[in-house]
Amino acid sequence: MQVELKNVTKSFGHFTAVDNFSATLQDGELICLLGPSGCGKSTILNMLSGIIPVTKGEIWFDDDNVTKLPPEERGIGLVFQNYSLYPHMTVLENICFPLEIKRVPKAQRVEKATEMAKLVHVDMLLNRKPKELSGGQQQRVAIARALVKQPRLLLLDEPLSNLDARLRLEMREEIRRIQLETGVTAIFVTHDQEEAMSISDHIVLMKDGVMQQMDKPQDLYDQPANQFVADFLGNPPINNIPGTVRDGQFVSDDGKVSCRPEILDGVPDGKKVNLSVRSESFFVADKDTKDGLPCVVTGVFKTGKEEMASFVYGSTPFRAYIDLEEGLREGQHVVLGLKKRGVFLFEQETGVRIK
Repeated sequence: MQVELKNVTKSFGHFTAVDNFSATLQDGELICLLGPSGCGKSTILNMLSGIIPVTKGEIWFDDDNVTKLPPEERGIGLVFQNYSLYPHMTVLENICFPLEIKRVPKAQRVEKATEMAKLVHVDMLLNRKPKELSGGQQQRVAIARALVKQPRLLLLDEPLSNLDARLRLEMREEIRRIQLETGVTAIFVTHDQEEAMSISDHIVLMKDGVMQQMDKPQDLYDQPANQFVADFLGNPPINNIPGTVRDGQFVSDDGKVSCRPEILDGVPDGKKVNLSVRSESFFVADKDTKDGLPCVVTGVFKTGKEEMASFVYGSTPFRAYIDLEEGLREGQHVVLGLKKRGVFLFEQETGVRIK
Protein backbone atom coordinates (compact mmCIF):
# COMPACT_ATOMS: atom_id res chain seq x y z
CA MET A 1 0.00 0.00 0.00
CA GLN A 2 1.28 3.47 -0.91
CA VAL A 3 1.14 6.09 1.83
CA GLU A 4 1.00 9.79 1.03
CA LEU A 5 1.21 12.65 3.50
CA LYS A 6 0.16 16.00 2.02
CA ASN A 7 1.28 19.17 3.82
CA VAL A 8 0.70 17.57 7.21
CA THR A 9 1.11 19.78 10.28
CA LYS A 10 0.65 18.87 13.94
CA SER A 11 0.53 21.56 16.59
CA PHE A 12 0.16 21.27 20.35
CA GLY A 13 -0.96 24.72 21.42
CA HIS A 14 1.74 27.15 20.22
CA PHE A 15 4.27 24.34 19.65
CA THR A 16 4.51 22.85 16.14
CA ALA A 17 5.75 19.27 16.34
CA VAL A 18 5.48 18.56 12.60
CA ASP A 19 5.54 21.41 10.10
CA ASN A 20 4.07 21.11 6.58
CA PHE A 21 5.35 17.57 6.03
CA SER A 22 4.85 15.98 2.61
CA ALA A 23 6.12 12.59 1.47
CA THR A 24 5.10 9.62 -0.64
CA LEU A 25 6.02 6.23 0.84
CA GLN A 26 5.99 3.49 -1.77
CA ASP A 27 4.09 0.21 -1.58
CA GLY A 28 6.00 -2.72 -0.09
CA GLU A 29 8.95 -0.68 1.18
CA LEU A 30 10.45 -0.35 4.65
CA ILE A 31 10.84 3.36 5.36
CA CYS A 32 12.70 4.68 8.40
CA LEU A 33 11.76 7.95 10.08
CA LEU A 34 15.11 9.02 11.50
CA GLY A 35 16.21 11.95 13.62
CA PRO A 36 17.10 13.16 17.11
CA SER A 37 14.65 13.10 20.02
CA GLY A 38 11.88 15.64 19.61
CA CYS A 39 12.20 15.95 15.82
CA GLY A 40 8.61 14.81 15.15
CA LYS A 41 9.12 11.26 13.88
CA SER A 42 6.90 9.55 16.49
CA THR A 43 4.29 12.27 16.02
CA ILE A 44 4.12 11.39 12.32
CA LEU A 45 3.73 7.71 13.21
CA ASN A 46 0.92 8.54 15.63
CA MET A 47 -0.88 10.60 12.99
CA LEU A 48 -0.56 7.74 10.51
CA SER A 49 -2.06 5.37 13.07
CA GLY A 50 -4.88 7.77 13.97
CA ILE A 51 -3.86 7.91 17.63
CA ILE A 52 -3.52 11.70 17.39
CA PRO A 53 -5.44 13.92 14.94
CA VAL A 54 -3.87 15.96 12.15
CA THR A 55 -3.95 19.74 12.66
CA LYS A 56 -3.64 20.51 8.95
CA GLY A 57 -3.10 18.48 5.79
CA GLU A 58 -4.19 15.03 4.61
CA ILE A 59 -3.10 11.40 4.87
CA TRP A 60 -3.89 8.98 2.04
CA PHE A 61 -3.60 5.19 1.96
CA ASP A 62 -3.62 4.42 -1.78
CA ASP A 63 -6.82 6.16 -3.00
CA ASP A 64 -8.39 6.42 0.46
CA ASN A 65 -8.29 9.65 2.45
CA VAL A 66 -7.86 8.34 6.01
CA THR A 67 -7.16 11.69 7.68
CA LYS A 68 -10.25 11.52 9.89
CA LEU A 69 -10.66 7.74 10.15
CA PRO A 70 -10.33 6.18 13.63
CA PRO A 71 -7.39 3.78 14.16
CA GLU A 72 -9.50 0.61 14.00
CA GLU A 73 -10.66 1.47 10.48
CA ARG A 74 -7.21 2.18 8.99
CA GLY A 75 -5.94 -1.39 8.69
CA ILE A 76 -2.72 -0.82 10.60
CA GLY A 77 -0.50 -2.96 12.82
CA LEU A 78 1.40 -1.30 15.67
CA VAL A 79 4.59 -2.43 17.40
CA PHE A 80 5.80 -0.34 20.35
CA GLN A 81 9.06 -0.02 22.26
CA ASN A 82 7.68 -1.66 25.40
CA TYR A 83 6.08 -4.74 23.69
CA SER A 84 2.70 -4.21 25.47
CA LEU A 85 1.97 -7.93 25.81
CA TYR A 86 -0.77 -9.11 28.16
CA PRO A 87 1.06 -10.77 31.08
CA HIS A 88 -1.77 -13.17 31.97
CA MET A 89 -2.01 -14.55 28.42
CA THR A 90 0.17 -17.13 26.70
CA VAL A 91 2.12 -16.34 23.54
CA LEU A 92 -0.62 -17.97 21.46
CA GLU A 93 -3.36 -16.02 23.25
CA ASN A 94 -1.48 -12.74 22.81
CA ILE A 95 -1.08 -13.29 19.07
CA CYS A 96 -4.73 -14.40 18.75
CA PHE A 97 -6.12 -11.41 20.63
CA PRO A 98 -6.63 -8.99 17.66
CA LEU A 99 -8.58 -11.73 15.85
CA GLU A 100 -10.61 -12.46 18.97
CA ILE A 101 -11.65 -8.79 19.06
CA LYS A 102 -12.81 -9.18 15.45
CA ARG A 103 -14.81 -12.28 16.47
CA VAL A 104 -12.86 -14.59 14.17
CA PRO A 105 -13.77 -18.24 14.96
CA LYS A 106 -11.34 -19.87 17.40
CA ALA A 107 -10.03 -22.56 15.06
CA GLN A 108 -9.30 -19.99 12.37
CA ARG A 109 -7.56 -17.54 14.69
CA VAL A 110 -5.39 -20.29 16.21
CA GLU A 111 -4.38 -21.37 12.71
CA LYS A 112 -3.46 -17.82 11.69
CA ALA A 113 -1.66 -17.12 14.98
CA THR A 114 0.39 -20.32 14.65
CA GLU A 115 1.32 -19.33 11.11
CA MET A 116 2.52 -15.91 12.32
CA ALA A 117 4.42 -17.50 15.22
CA LYS A 118 6.32 -19.65 12.71
CA LEU A 119 7.11 -16.57 10.60
CA VAL A 120 8.72 -14.80 13.57
CA HIS A 121 10.29 -18.01 14.98
CA VAL A 122 8.37 -18.27 18.26
CA ASP A 123 6.24 -21.30 17.34
CA MET A 124 8.05 -23.39 20.01
CA LEU A 125 6.99 -20.91 22.72
CA LEU A 126 3.22 -20.79 22.22
CA ASN A 127 2.32 -21.97 25.73
CA ARG A 128 4.66 -19.64 27.60
CA LYS A 129 3.72 -16.41 29.36
CA PRO A 130 5.56 -13.14 28.54
CA LYS A 131 7.55 -13.25 31.80
CA GLU A 132 9.13 -16.52 30.60
CA LEU A 133 10.46 -14.89 27.42
CA SER A 134 13.58 -12.86 26.67
CA GLY A 135 13.25 -9.30 25.40
CA GLY A 136 13.88 -10.40 21.83
CA GLN A 137 11.28 -13.15 22.07
CA GLN A 138 8.72 -10.72 23.48
CA GLN A 139 9.35 -8.34 20.59
CA ARG A 140 8.86 -11.17 18.09
CA VAL A 141 5.50 -11.96 19.72
CA ALA A 142 4.52 -8.29 19.48
CA ILE A 143 5.37 -8.28 15.77
CA ALA A 144 3.38 -11.48 15.20
CA ARG A 145 0.39 -9.95 17.00
CA ALA A 146 0.59 -6.86 14.77
CA LEU A 147 0.81 -8.96 11.60
CA VAL A 148 -1.86 -11.56 12.38
CA LYS A 149 -4.70 -9.27 11.28
CA GLN A 150 -2.94 -8.74 7.92
CA PRO A 151 -2.54 -4.96 8.18
CA ARG A 152 -2.22 -2.68 5.18
CA LEU A 153 0.51 -0.80 7.03
CA LEU A 154 2.93 -1.89 9.77
CA LEU A 155 4.11 0.86 12.15
CA LEU A 156 7.10 0.25 14.44
CA ASP A 157 7.95 2.88 17.07
CA GLU A 158 11.54 2.42 18.31
CA PRO A 159 10.92 -1.33 18.66
CA LEU A 160 14.52 -2.24 19.51
CA SER A 161 15.38 0.41 22.11
CA ASN A 162 15.04 -1.94 25.10
CA LEU A 163 17.33 -4.65 23.68
CA ASP A 164 21.07 -5.11 24.16
CA ALA A 165 23.46 -4.40 21.28
CA ARG A 166 23.77 -7.97 19.95
CA LEU A 167 20.04 -8.62 20.16
CA ARG A 168 19.31 -5.30 18.43
CA LEU A 169 21.45 -6.42 15.50
CA GLU A 170 19.68 -9.75 15.32
CA MET A 171 16.19 -8.27 15.62
CA ARG A 172 16.66 -5.55 13.03
CA GLU A 173 17.72 -8.22 10.54
CA GLU A 174 14.66 -10.25 11.53
CA ILE A 175 12.34 -7.29 11.07
CA ARG A 176 13.73 -6.80 7.58
CA ARG A 177 13.31 -10.50 6.79
CA ILE A 178 9.71 -10.51 8.04
CA GLN A 179 8.87 -7.33 6.11
CA LEU A 180 10.27 -8.76 2.89
CA GLU A 181 8.47 -12.09 3.34
CA THR A 182 5.10 -10.46 4.03
CA GLY A 183 5.52 -7.60 1.54
CA VAL A 184 3.75 -5.22 3.93
CA THR A 185 4.54 -1.51 3.75
CA ALA A 186 6.38 -0.73 7.00
CA ILE A 187 7.39 2.51 8.70
CA PHE A 188 10.10 2.21 11.34
CA VAL A 189 10.86 5.04 13.78
CA THR A 190 14.39 5.20 15.19
CA HIS A 191 17.06 7.64 16.33
CA ASP A 192 19.78 5.08 15.52
CA GLN A 193 21.39 5.88 12.17
CA GLU A 194 23.00 2.43 11.90
CA GLU A 195 19.60 0.74 12.23
CA ALA A 196 18.10 3.01 9.61
CA MET A 197 21.00 2.63 7.17
CA SER A 198 21.09 -1.16 7.41
CA ILE A 199 17.46 -2.15 6.80
CA SER A 200 15.66 0.71 5.00
CA ASP A 201 14.61 1.10 1.41
CA HIS A 202 14.33 4.85 2.05
CA ILE A 203 15.11 7.11 5.01
CA VAL A 204 13.24 10.29 5.97
CA LEU A 205 15.59 12.41 8.07
CA MET A 206 13.83 14.90 10.37
CA LYS A 207 14.85 17.95 12.39
CA ASP A 208 12.55 20.21 14.44
CA GLY A 209 9.43 18.86 12.73
CA VAL A 210 10.75 19.46 9.22
CA MET A 211 11.97 16.90 6.69
CA GLN A 212 15.62 17.57 5.86
CA GLN A 213 16.03 14.91 3.19
CA MET A 214 14.35 11.73 1.93
CA ASP A 215 16.53 9.32 0.01
CA LYS A 216 17.98 5.83 -0.23
CA PRO A 217 20.33 5.17 2.71
CA GLN A 218 23.62 5.29 0.77
CA ASP A 219 22.52 8.31 -1.26
CA LEU A 220 21.67 10.13 1.96
CA TYR A 221 25.20 9.46 3.20
CA ASP A 222 26.99 10.19 -0.09
CA GLN A 223 24.94 13.21 -1.16
CA PRO A 224 23.73 15.10 1.95
CA ALA A 225 21.42 18.01 1.16
CA ASN A 226 22.65 20.20 4.00
CA GLN A 227 25.01 20.45 6.97
CA PHE A 228 22.57 18.79 9.38
CA VAL A 229 22.25 15.69 7.19
CA ALA A 230 26.02 15.44 6.82
CA ASP A 231 26.55 15.90 10.57
CA PHE A 232 23.84 13.44 11.65
CA LEU A 233 24.98 10.52 9.47
CA GLY A 234 28.36 8.96 10.06
CA ASN A 235 30.25 7.46 12.97
CA PRO A 236 32.41 9.22 13.94
CA PRO A 237 30.64 12.40 12.82
CA ILE A 238 31.87 14.26 9.76
CA ASN A 239 34.80 16.65 10.33
CA ASN A 240 33.97 20.33 9.77
CA ILE A 241 36.69 22.88 9.04
CA PRO A 242 35.33 26.45 8.98
CA GLY A 243 36.87 28.92 6.58
CA THR A 244 36.45 31.42 3.75
CA VAL A 245 36.83 31.17 -0.01
CA ARG A 246 39.48 33.63 -1.19
CA ASP A 247 40.86 33.89 -4.72
CA GLY A 248 39.53 30.43 -5.59
CA GLN A 249 41.10 28.78 -2.55
CA PHE A 250 39.72 27.56 0.77
CA VAL A 251 41.35 29.41 3.66
CA SER A 252 40.68 28.24 7.19
CA ASP A 253 41.59 30.13 10.34
CA ASP A 254 44.79 28.07 10.35
CA GLY A 255 45.82 28.55 6.72
CA LYS A 256 45.09 27.34 3.21
CA VAL A 257 43.68 23.87 2.69
CA SER A 258 44.18 22.31 -0.70
CA CYS A 259 41.07 20.59 -2.08
CA ARG A 260 39.84 19.67 -5.53
CA PRO A 261 39.44 22.79 -7.71
CA GLU A 262 35.92 21.75 -8.79
CA ILE A 263 34.74 21.99 -5.15
CA LEU A 264 35.41 25.73 -5.18
CA ASP A 265 34.39 26.50 -8.78
CA GLY A 266 31.76 29.24 -8.87
CA VAL A 267 31.83 29.91 -5.12
CA PRO A 268 31.80 33.70 -4.55
CA ASP A 269 34.94 35.26 -3.11
CA GLY A 270 34.58 35.97 0.60
CA LYS A 271 31.93 33.26 1.12
CA LYS A 272 32.08 31.76 4.61
CA VAL A 273 31.86 27.98 4.33
CA ASN A 274 32.52 24.71 6.10
CA LEU A 275 34.79 22.20 4.40
CA SER A 276 33.29 18.93 5.64
CA VAL A 277 35.22 15.67 5.30
CA ARG A 278 34.12 12.14 6.19
CA SER A 279 36.48 10.33 8.55
CA GLU A 280 37.27 7.72 5.87
CA SER A 281 38.11 10.39 3.26
CA PHE A 282 41.61 11.24 4.49
CA PHE A 283 44.92 9.62 3.55
CA VAL A 284 48.51 10.16 4.67
CA ALA A 285 50.24 12.22 1.97
CA ASP A 286 53.90 12.77 1.22
CA LYS A 287 55.41 15.11 3.81
CA ASP A 288 56.88 17.33 1.10
CA THR A 289 53.56 17.82 -0.68
CA LYS A 290 52.07 21.30 -0.89
CA ASP A 291 48.58 19.85 -0.76
CA GLY A 292 46.67 18.73 2.31
CA LEU A 293 46.54 19.50 5.98
CA PRO A 294 49.70 19.56 8.14
CA CYS A 295 48.54 17.92 11.37
CA VAL A 296 49.71 16.51 14.66
CA VAL A 297 48.51 13.07 15.78
CA THR A 298 46.87 13.40 19.21
CA GLY A 299 45.72 9.80 19.66
CA VAL A 300 45.65 6.40 17.96
CA PHE A 301 42.87 3.84 18.51
CA LYS A 302 43.08 0.37 16.99
CA THR A 303 39.73 -1.34 16.43
CA GLY A 304 40.87 -4.65 14.98
CA LYS A 305 40.74 -4.39 11.20
CA GLU A 306 41.18 -0.60 11.08
CA GLU A 307 42.79 2.25 12.94
CA MET A 308 41.23 5.52 13.96
CA ALA A 309 43.42 8.47 14.83
CA SER A 310 42.64 11.87 16.26
CA PHE A 311 44.46 14.89 14.87
CA VAL A 312 44.68 18.61 15.36
CA TYR A 313 45.07 20.99 12.43
CA GLY A 314 45.97 24.36 13.90
CA SER A 315 43.16 24.76 16.42
CA THR A 316 40.74 22.34 14.69
CA PRO A 317 40.49 18.78 16.08
CA PHE A 318 39.19 15.93 13.92
CA ARG A 319 39.20 12.15 13.55
CA ALA A 320 40.05 9.92 10.62
CA TYR A 321 40.34 6.26 9.67
CA ILE A 322 43.89 5.55 8.52
CA ASP A 323 45.49 2.42 7.05
CA LEU A 324 47.04 0.28 9.80
CA GLU A 325 50.25 0.03 7.79
CA GLU A 326 50.96 3.74 8.32
CA GLY A 327 51.89 2.96 11.94
CA LEU A 328 50.90 6.35 13.29
CA ARG A 329 51.90 7.33 16.81
CA GLU A 330 50.88 10.09 19.17
CA GLY A 331 52.79 13.35 18.66
CA GLN A 332 53.75 12.53 15.08
CA HIS A 333 53.57 15.31 12.45
CA VAL A 334 51.85 14.21 9.23
CA VAL A 335 50.22 15.72 6.16
CA LEU A 336 46.75 14.43 5.35
CA GLY A 337 45.33 14.57 1.85
CA LEU A 338 41.66 14.52 0.89
CA LYS A 339 40.07 11.82 -1.24
CA LYS A 340 37.50 12.65 -3.92
CA ARG A 341 34.59 10.93 -2.16
CA GLY A 342 33.15 12.25 1.09
CA VAL A 343 34.33 15.87 0.80
CA PHE A 344 31.64 18.59 0.81
CA LEU A 345 31.26 22.35 1.03
CA PHE A 346 28.40 23.95 3.02
CA GLU A 347 27.35 27.54 3.62
CA GLN A 348 28.10 28.45 7.23
CA GLU A 349 25.06 30.70 7.61
CA THR A 350 22.33 28.48 6.13
CA GLY A 351 23.92 25.01 6.15
CA VAL A 352 22.93 24.55 2.49
CA ARG A 353 25.28 22.33 0.51
CA ILE A 354 27.28 24.16 -2.18
CA LYS A 355 29.33 21.23 -3.53
